[in-house]
This record gives sequence, structure tokens and C-alpha cells, in this order.
Amino acid sequence: MPTENRTARLTILIDPRKKAVFERLCTGEDATSSQVVRRLIRDYIEQRLGHPWHAEDDVAEKAVPARGGSHVRAR
Repeated sequence: MPTENRTARLTILIDPRKKAVFERLCTGEDATSSQVVRRLIRDYIEQRLGHPWHAEDDVAEKAVPARGGSHVRAR
């Protein structure tokens, strides 16, 4: 399987207490918070697509069902 390109940055704002608990749990499983977030995002993508995601997949050009059932373009 090809290595994923890890050059895009995702910035999120969360409650500082939630961040502290998250980081403690990540440390407990010997993983960085970035590794866990990448895994969560990959799992979410696979759940929504209904099949395993691969680094060479190009979802940007495919319509992805939105929560309400309508379609939006992935960016």
C-alpha cells in the first residue's frame, strides 16, 4: 500500500479539557494525537464510502452524500 501524503494541515478548536483527556488516552496506546486523528478520519471516510479507502483514491471528484441525504462535493 502506498504511503499517504501528509502535507495538508487540519486545524480544529476543541475544549482544552477534552484535548488533555484525548492526549492522555493517545499516550496510553502509544500513539500520537495526529496518528489517532488520521485513523479516525480514515475510518469515517470508509464508513461513509462503504469500502476501504486507499491513498490513491480520488474522492474529490466524486459526490459524497451529506448528512441530510443531499449531495455535496468533497473538497
